[in-house]
Amino acid sequence: MRDEEDKQFQQMNLFNEGKDYFHIDKPIRLIELFSGIGAQAKALEVLGVPFEHYKTCEWAVPSIRAYNAIHIKDFNDYSKNLTKEELIHYLDGNISTNYNEPCNVKRQNEKWLRDVYNNCVATHNLMNIMHVHGKDLEIVDTNKYCYIMTYSFPCQDLSLAGQRKGMATSQADGGTRSGLLWECERILDELKNEHLPQILLMENVPEVCGSGNVRHFNKWQQKLESLGYTNFEKIINAKDFGIPQNRRRCFMLSILGDIAYDFPFKIKLKYRLKDFLEEQVEEKYYLSEEDIERISNWNAYEKPLENVVNVEKEKSVGCLTTHVGKDSGGMKLIGVPKYSDKSLERIKNNIVEDDNAPCITANAMQSVNHQNCVLIKENNNQGYKEAHEGDGVNIASRMEHQRGNVQKGSIQTLKAQMEIGVVVNEEEK
Repeated sequence: MRDEEDKQFQQMNLFNEGKDYFHIDKPIRLIELFSGIGAQAKALEVLGVPFEHYKTCEWAVPSIRAYNAIHIKDFNDYSKNLTKEELIHYLDGNISTNYNEPCNVKRQNEKWLRDVYNNCVATHNLMNIMHVHGKDLEIVDTNKYCYIMTYSFPCQDLSLAGQRKGMATSQADGGTRSGLLWECERILDELKNEHLPQILLMENVPEVCGSGNVRHFNKWQQKLESLGYTNFEKIINAKDFGIPQNRRRCFMLSILGDIAYDFPFKIKLKYRLKDFLEEQVEEKYYLSEEDIERISNWNAYEKPLENVVNVEKEKSVGCLTTHVGKDSGGMKLIGVPKYSDKSLERIKNNIVEDDNAPCITANAMQSVNHQNCVLIKENNNQGYKEAHEGDGVNIASRMEHQRGNVQKGSIQTLKAQMEIGVVVNEEEK
């Protein structure tokens, strides 16, 4: 057995010399296809691995701006010698404001065009992957540099939350956004007679290798093997590596050559969700009284409001969201006042004191509380589970046909369009 320190830092073996393991002894140039806000770059930063932000490829304007603000912080005006027409020509067909389709840049004002152009230049952004060619990656001097190319292609057509249209064909050929994986194949094919990246890293939802997509995933692995890569695939959960979040993702590391690699050991979880919550939250991030009323009268499949006991409206707590607005999703804060054992029995037996009792609720959950916890209606001997301070609960609208779900000391994957509850102490807020 390795000692605890080895267990915690084995993920560094890719960057340190070790017997039978690939190690990097050259400066790293990072190429991020589908770069988003730069999660892979942030991982290297957290690990303390020196690298160069060499190329990004992202067409979504909000993500391009965020990448620059988080990583590069270059706000120079690279557009000052360009006309509006030249900016339009540069950006036309290459960027998107809604993540799904090209933006009509001709309708945008000049200030906006210059801002987007400057952020693209600052982040070395190749923009629309369907227009990128192998030569655009500028992979040179592989004896001098180690090139790591990441490609976390869109998951919308793979995820359980999506329509599962799959990844058989690229969007460029009339297929899906998830099918943009095959643009990576095209780019690598263009590079195979020159310089290929020494390391490829894929991260995606577990469904990428699930029954509905495994045939195409195997095809992709075979393609990489034909190019000389050795693939290492594993589904990893964030909660097994120090983060109190139930987030399962498929990772595949592909190394050029016949190389050995082991995935890191699991790390014992030391933190609870409450260790990461902010103590003070601005008022603008809470739902308005109108929004609370709308949620309180939400008409779900199981009609949860018919199964809750009476609670004064002032005991209902506003909610924190990742976006401001009544239709926003994201992380919610749920307060924890108290209620009596008699009320607890009424909840268990679905006895209603007042059908119009206002409280924040979703799915089969009600937010009156007992002994500083939130009761989540579940199909067990008690009829509910207790969610205490620092526990996460799933209150997503897609769960309306199911019962609630409690994550002890952790939380489900956080998304801007998914409602996740976090139990907090109302007195401490």
